[in-house]
Amino acid sequence: MRILEVILVALSSLRANKLRSILTILGIVVGIFSIIVISTVIEMLQTSIEEGVSQLGQNTFQIQKWPAVNEGGNNRARFRNRPDIKLEEYFQLKDKLTEAKYVGAEQWNFGVQIKSGGRETNPNIQISGVTPEAFPNNKWVVEDGRGISDRDVQSYQNYIVLGPDISKKLFPNISAIDQYVNVDGKKLRVIGVLESQGDVFGQSRDNFAIMPITTFQSIYGKRFRSINITVMGFEDASYTDLMELATGYFRTIRKVKAGEPDNFDIFSNESILSQVNDITSGVRIGSLVIAGIALLAAGVGIMNIMLVSVTERTREIGIRKAIGARKINILFQFLSEAVVLSLLGGLVGILLGIIVGNLAGSFLNAAAVIPIDWVIIGVILCVVIGVTFGTYPAYKASNLDPIEALRYE
Repeated sequence: MRILEVILVALSSLRANKLRSILTILGIVVGIFSIIVISTVIEMLQTSIEEGVSQLGQNTFQIQKWPAVNEGGNNRARFRNRPDIKLEEYFQLKDKLTEAKYVGAEQWNFGVQIKSGGRETNPNIQISGVTPEAFPNNKWVVEDGRGISDRDVQSYQNYIVLGPDISKKLFPNISAIDQYVNVDGKKLRVIGVLESQGDVFGQSRDNFAIMPITTFQSIYGKRFRSINITVMGFEDASYTDLMELATGYFRTIRKVKAGEPDNFDIFSNESILSQVNDITSGVRIGSLVIAGIALLAAGVGIMNIMLVSVTERTREIGIRKAIGARKINILFQFLSEAVVLSLLGGLVGILLGIIVGNLAGSFLNAAAVIPIDWVIIGVILCVVIGVTFGTYPAYKASNLDPIEALRYE
C-alpha cells in the first residue's frame, strides 16, 4: 500500500469516530502545549535578557562591589559591608593590567532630572561619570559630536554626552551640540549625542547621559557610590586568563589576604546568562514533568482507542487479508493511524503553545519567537508516542486469523 493511501485511510477512520478521536488527542494537545508554551516564554525572556546584558562589549567583563544577580537574605548585608571601589584603585589596576586592551571606570546616579531653558526631562535619567575607555567597553557609539577624552577627565571639564532620548526631549528642533544643560545645579556643555541602543522589555536604553568621572564626583562627591571597572581583552588573548589576572591584581591592590574571599565581584555577559539559564532550567524541568504525565495518559488513551478500533474492524481486517493484504500491510495501517492521531494532537498543541506563549511574553514586552528546537522535539515526541502505544494494537490486528476475522459479527 502506498503511504499516502495509508494516511488517507487512517484519517477516514478517525473521522468516522470524531468525538472519540478528539477526546483521545486532547491529552497529546495538553502535553505538547505545556512544553511549547513554557519553552516559548522562556526563549522570549532569554532573548530579551541577552540583549539587555550584552551591553558589555565582546571580551569584556566588569569588576564591581555588588554581584550582578543579588541573592538577597543574609548575603545582602555581607555585600553591603564590602568597601567601595575607589577611583584611585581603578588607576592602580589600569597601570598594572597592561594585558588588557581597555580598562575603564564608571560611576552611576539614578533618578536625575536634566533641564535646558524651559524644557526638562522626567526625573528618571541615569547619569554616569566615566573614563574614555567606558565607551568601547559598553559599546557606546557617538553619533554626533564626540565622546569623553582623557583630557576632559584630568581637567574636570563641565561636559556631557546625551543619550538620544534626552537630546530629542530637550532639543527637538535644533542640534544639541554646544547647547547647555543643568544637572543638579551644575551647568554642562553638550559635546556629543550617542547612537540609539534600542529597547529591552519595552524600556529604552537611550535615557541616560555621560560626563567625565571627575566632574561627576565634583557634583555628587567621591564617596557617592562605588565605581565599576570594565575590562576589555584583545581578541586573540585568553579571556579567562585576563579575568584571573585582573582578580589577582585587584586582590593585591585591596590587600586581600590569601585564603580570604574576594571583597568584590566580577561578572560578564556569559556569567549572567549562565545564572539566568540556571533559573529557567528549573521551570523548564517542571513543565517537562507535567507534560510527561499528560503525554503518558494520552499514550494510554491512544492504545485504548486503537484496541477498540481493532475489535470494531475485525471483519474489515479479514477482508483485507482475504484479498491479499500481508501482515506488514495491516501492521503499518494501524500503526499509521496511531501516529496520525498523535501527530494531530501534537500539531494542535504546538500551534496553541506558540500563540499563547508569544501572547504571554508580549505582556513583558519581549520580542516574539518560535522555539524551533522544541517544535522539532514536540513532533518527534508525537511520533514516538504513536509508535510506542500503537505497536501492540497494530501487532494484534496483523496477527488476526483471516477465517476467524471473516466470521466475526
